[in-house]
Amino acid sequence: MRVLRDRGAGLCLAAVVVSGFGTSALWLASGVWVKDLTGSDGLAALCLLAMWAPSLAGPPLGALADRTRRGPLLVWANLLLAVLVLSLLTVGSPGDILLLYAVLFLYGATGVVHDAAQSALVATAVDPKLLGDFNGLRMTAMEGMKLLAPLAGAGLYTAYGGPCVALLDSVTFLIAAGLYAMLRVREDRPRPAEGSWREHTVEGARCLWSHPRLRPLVLAGGATMLFAGLNGALAYAVVDFLGHAPAYAGVLYAAQGVGSVVTGLASGTALRRLGSRRFAACGIALTAAGVALRAIPSDPVALVCSAAIGAGLPCVLVAALTAVQRETPKALLGRAAATAHTLIFVPNVLGLAVGAALVGAVALPLLLVLLGLGLAATSLPLLQRAGSAERNAAGSPLDAGPV
Repeated sequence: MRVLRDRGAGLCLAAVVVSGFGTSALWLASGVWVKDLTGSDGLAALCLLAMWAPSLAGPPLGALADRTRRGPLLVWANLLLAVLVLSLLTVGSPGDILLLYAVLFLYGATGVVHDAAQSALVATAVDPKLLGDFNGLRMTAMEGMKLLAPLAGAGLYTAYGGPCVALLDSVTFLIAAGLYAMLRVREDRPRPAEGSWREHTVEGARCLWSHPRLRPLVLAGGATMLFAGLNGALAYAVVDFLGHAPAYAGVLYAAQGVGSVVTGLASGTALRRLGSRRFAACGIALTAAGVALRAIPSDPVALVCSAAIGAGLPCVLVAALTAVQRETPKALLGRAAATAHTLIFVPNVLGLAVGAALVGAVALPLLLVLLGLGLAATSLPLLQRAGSAERNAAGSPLDAGPV
C-alpha cells in the first residue's frame, strides 16, 4: 500500500502492468499466427527467438538509456512501439512472415532499451526505501500478466485474428506512454560520453564486476536462471512422469504463478529483514528443494513443488535488480541494468536449449535431483558470513538491512 500511495511508484507500476499485458498477449498470439499461416511449428518457435535475440546486445543497447533523460526516452519508446506493432495489421499471408519477424526483432531491441531506462527512472522516481517493495509488486504484476494476458491474447486471436491483437498491443503502449508522461521526475541532463562508444558501453559491466555486493548477486541470478531453464525444459517430461496428459502442465504453471505472486507481495519486507544476499540465498534454496522433490511421482508433491519453485525463483531476481538500482551511480544505471538483465536472463534461454537435449538422454528423477543440487550449490556463496561481506563491501551505500 505504501508503494501504491506513492504517486511516482504507482504510475511506474501501472505503466509496467499495461505494457506487460500487451506484450504477453502478442507473445503467444504471434506464434499461433505464424503456425496458422505456415503450418510449421519451427517457424512459430522463431517468434520467441526473434523477440529474445536482442537481449544478447543488452550492454550496448542499455548505453542508449544513459545518453538522454530516461522519462522522455520511455515516452518515445512506447510511442515507437505503438506505431511499430500497427505494421502487423498488414500481415495476412505466408509471404508476410518476414515482416512479422522483423517487427518482433525491433520490438525486442526497443524493449531492451525500454527496460534499461525504466530501471534507471524507477531508481529516481521511487523512494529508495520502497524499491524492494516496488520490484516485488512488479514481479507480482508480471506473473499475473503471464497467467491472464496469454489467455486474453489467444481468445482475441481466435475471435478476431492477429491484427486485432496487434491493435490491442498498440493501445497498451499508448496508455503506457501517457502514464510515463505524467511522471514528475527531475532528471539532470546526462553529460557527454567520454572516450569511445566501446569504453562507454563496458563501464556498466565494469561497475557490476568490480562491485563486491552486486557481482555475487548477478552471478547467482544468472546461474539460477540457467538451472531454471533446464528445469523448464523438463515440464512436459514431469507431466508424463506423473501419468497425465500434456494439458496438465497448465495446472503446474498456475501453481508456480501463485507462488511467485506471494513472494512478490512479501519481497519488500523480506529484503528489509534478511538483506539482499540472505533473501536471494533462501529463495534459491527453496527453488532447489522444489526442483529435486519433483522426482517423487505424486500429484500433491508436484503441485507443492511448483508453488515452491514459483515462490523461490523471484527472490534472487528481486534482490539482484533492486541492489543494482540502489548501488549503481545514476549516470551508469542504464548500462548496468541492461548488462545485469543480459547476464541474468540470457542463461535461461541457454538452459532451455540444453534441457531439451537432455530430455530422454538422462533418467528424469536423476536429472531433477542433480538440478536441485546445482541450485543448492549456487546459494552457498550468498550465505557468506555477514561480517565478512560487510568488510568486503566497505563504503557501499546499500542500507537495506543485513547482507
